[in-house]
Amino acid sequence: MPIQGTEADLMKLAMIKVDEVMGDLGVQVLQIHDSILVECQEKNANKIGNILKETMESIAPDLPIKLKVDVSVGKNWGEV
Repeated sequence: MPIQGTEADLMKLAMIKVDEVMGDLGVQVLQIHDSILVECQEKNANKIGNILKETMESIAPDLPIKLKVDVSVGKNWGEV
């Protein structure tokens, strides 16, 4: 399906950009379907969440729609 392919392409672009941006922050970045899970120190969670949101929402500026990214923070995957 074209929409699924486009979403997959956007996710690939986002993962590449997130890796570039997060490279020096010492975080673990995982992709799970259409989500990105980042393991980091608790004190950096909100800062990293803001970086992720900004990076991912601006990954395809030529799209005719604005991408919206939701960020959740938790101590484990079950809290997210």
